[in-house]
Amino acid sequence: MAATKKRKLKISRIELAKDARARAFSDMAATQKTHSLDARFYQAADDFFPTHATLALTYDDVTLATQYSEVLPRDTQLDTRLAEGLTLNIPIMSADMDTVTESRMAIAMALNGGLGLIHYNMPERQQLSEVSRVKFHVPGMIQEPIKVAPEQLVGDIVALVEERKYSFHTFPVVDHQGRLVGLLSGHVVKPRYARRKVIEAMTPRDQVHTIRQKELGRDPIARADKFFTEHPGIHKLLVVDDKDQLRGLFTMNDVERITQERKAQFKPARDAQFRLVCGAAVSATRNAFGELDRERVLAHVAGLVERGVDCVAVSTAHGHSKGVGDAVRMLRDAFPKLPLIAGNVTSAAGVEYLADCGANVIKVGQGPGSICTTRIVAGVGIPQLTALYVCSRAATRRGVTLLADGGITKSGDIVKALTLAHGVICGGIFAGCNEAPGEVVEISGKLYKQYRGMGSLAAMKIGSATRYGHTPNPTAKVAAEGIEALKEAVGSVDRVLAQLIGGMQSGMGYLGAANLAQLRDKARYIRVSAAGMKEAVPHDVVELKTGH
Repeated sequence: MAATKKRKLKISRIELAKDARARAFSDMAATQKTHSLDARFYQAADDFFPTHATLALTYDDVTLATQYSEVLPRDTQLDTRLAEGLTLNIPIMSADMDTVTESRMAIAMALNGGLGLIHYNMPERQQLSEVSRVKFHVPGMIQEPIKVAPEQLVGDIVALVEERKYSFHTFPVVDHQGRLVGLLSGHVVKPRYARRKVIEAMTPRDQVHTIRQKELGRDPIARADKFFTEHPGIHKLLVVDDKDQLRGLFTMNDVERITQERKAQFKPARDAQFRLVCGAAVSATRNAFGELDRERVLAHVAGLVERGVDCVAVSTAHGHSKGVGDAVRMLRDAFPKLPLIAGNVTSAAGVEYLADCGANVIKVGQGPGSICTTRIVAGVGIPQLTALYVCSRAATRRGVTLLADGGITKSGDIVKALTLAHGVICGGIFAGCNEAPGEVVEISGKLYKQYRGMGSLAAMKIGSATRYGHTPNPTAKVAAEGIEALKEAVGSVDRVLAQLIGGMQSGMGYLGAANLAQLRDKARYIRVSAAGMKEAVPHDVVELKTGH
């Protein structure tokens, strides 16, 4: 009887196992059926875009379908390799526009893992200086601290602090040759000592802690951090050269902040010499005879390379042109290993042309920018997503990478762009940042920053006319392809990039993409109606706080 019970129990277990296997096969079939149904609606790029071949699409025309995911947003990797020797930790560049990127913006971008393209709407010597400021920037070291002279009165310094609203009160004291003679401590920068001369109130040179510039080594922050650890109570470290001339200043607060930042997921973008990365835009400058000014362009780019520039962008509104092709060929012959960015184009033929000329990275975008009027004035240009798809297929065949340039207004646009490109270039998003060079304007109590298209009349008068195929003669009549505008001040680049990075990581998590290569592989698209777009944004509510 016991044996009979055992046999029945064994048979029951076998039947249960068979039933479980059957259910598993049934679930798998149901899953496959669901996948098949999804595929009819949510299509891969090579299925989706050819289906809409007669309709040009941009970011708000489509949405991405979510996928099964085991990827947490915080674990996603955003690094991108644009060319040999040019890898960024986040796939974002700031645009080469005169109200967006100069050295201050480029430094902030690199510190966050991206790259700034310094514009060329300035004298060539100034652009060289801007690149030098980025390449020789020592993070954490104030390279040009506010200095005072020994013969000044303490009262003058107190007035200076109040007038300029400095948050610090300690100043290095230097003589007329720039040599360090002492340190004016914050505890004596007070009205009670107003009539004293700085030289009477300062800490003399032999009691000031300093370090030689050549002793900083490859990791200046680690060296400064070690000093502050070994000298409790000291909060300032002055950097001098062999002639005792002041070269910089470390503060303990800055060093501690940067030490903490090094533990962050996205580290600064640096070159092989541990310097911040930086790019510069150049134009296909022509001489009086209308020919490419080879000597001038080559001499200028040689100067940029000498200063350590990481990439050069030949930037024009119409990259699929003889002038741009000639410039790229010339630079490739002269600088075989220099990463070259060229554009802008919106066609497969344009990508192949620039790749054959020697470009490593191609910029895609004609007329999508918020301050660009090319499509209205000239009647040309392709909405960004369609242009990116067409160009991406040609880029794959030629072994080059793409940058989506323009039209990005939110982090979701970046996610969509990165399903087809290897990086994005943003202008308007950064134009309101503190680090942008645009002038600040106050209107009704609100702060705004100047932002203009490089095809605007104001920008072309300064020198960017060649970008749009016009002569730089300020008296000549030209058709402007951009406007002048204002962007609301939004604070630091760090804050803006934190929002963009968070959005990108969320999008990748929804698609189950651990890195950008997986994002391009897993993306599935579907068209969105106007009502669908309205549904996607806050609606039918009174918004109390924005998402910024």
